Amino acid sequence: MAAGRKPVASHRRIVIKIGSALLVDRQSGLKTAWLDSLCADIASLKKVGADVLVVSSGAIALGRTVLGLPATALRLEESQAAAAVGQIALARAWSTGLSTHDIAAGQILLTLGDTEERRRYLNARATMGELMRRGAVPIINENDTVATSEIRYGDNDRLAARVATMVGADLLVLLSDIDGLYTAPPASDPDARFLDEIAAITPKIEAMAGDAGSELSRGGMKTKIDAGKIATGAGCAMIIASGKVEHPLSLIDAGGRSSWFAPSGTPQTARKTWIAGQLEPSGRLVVDAGAEAALRSGKSLLPAGVRSVSGAFHRGDPVAVVDPSGREIARGLAGYDADEASRIAGRKSSEIEAILGYSGRAAMVHRDDMVLSV
Repeated sequence: MAAGRKPVASHRRIVIKIGSALLVDRQSGLKTAWLDSLCADIASLKKVGADVLVVSSGAIALGRTVLGLPATALRLEESQAAAAVGQIALARAWSTGLSTHDIAAGQILLTLGDTEERRRYLNARATMGELMRRGAVPIINENDTVATSEIRYGDNDRLAARVATMVGADLLVLLSDIDGLYTAPPASDPDARFLDEIAAITPKIEAMAGDAGSELSRGGMKTKIDAGKIATGAGCAMIIASGKVEHPLSLIDAGGRSSWFAPSGTPQTARKTWIAGQLEPSGRLVVDAGAEAALRSGKSLLPAGVRSVSGAFHRGDPVAVVDPSGREIARGLAGYDADEASRIAGRKSSEIEAILGYSGRAAMVHRDDMVLSV
């Protein structure tokens, strides 16, 4: 095992990406035995306390098999029809496989906007967080039934990296039809060298990327390197490993060949640096001494501790938390729009539903979305 690398099973939160070619055979459809082995690996990770999320390709590949569509490139409407049929089959397969281990599966379909627009980003993250708190495994895929070329990721490698950053994962595993990164495409260059550990993704590393390996896959090594830049930049390690064998996650920890990409920091540090230094506050929340003390002890900001609200902001926008003298105490992402925040400021969380007419979040700014300024 490379220096600095930890076993998969020692990580706290793991995102696993599955390529279409691993999950679906073009002639026979779903590879049930392989999926069952992966579900067993996931169950083992959960038994040692890890949160697991899966970004699973395969909807279009399954759907085109069911509908009898040709192996050639599909028109947009054919792809969307295949996805509509295949997504049902894919969700059923994951639910069946995980239920064998008494694990619930939750389906989440995302588009590019769900991870790039802050309000939708927060909603998606909250849903995934609640599923994990309930012991379920989120099964995530791009919503190919509605996505078009202008509003899509186009590959699940980069989507998986975005999901990893959203949920603060400390490991992203890309299971592929290749066992890691080589200095050149090994299929065409017999002198290609395998790289076990990548300390940083440099232009030289990027130049090693090849093309897609099969007609079922939209991505290739290039999208995996792009994913690595997203994940490692947010403090998440990444592994590229072969998924052609059964129990692929167990095999990684047993010494199977894989490429490990070092993170640039920790998920919490990277994210809180982003909140503190790269976002301009859209508003201000003035808090009392009790709220300030609570924040310094690691608590969330509740409405009861907010004395006044200023600025024009929406839920998910950055806000400054200040004391009565105007000194910034913290910075975070608002849990409410400005007008709603003003209405519940100074009130107990139990009063929110009566005031706003719906049961909102208990925190004005959640501690996971906040960094202390001083």
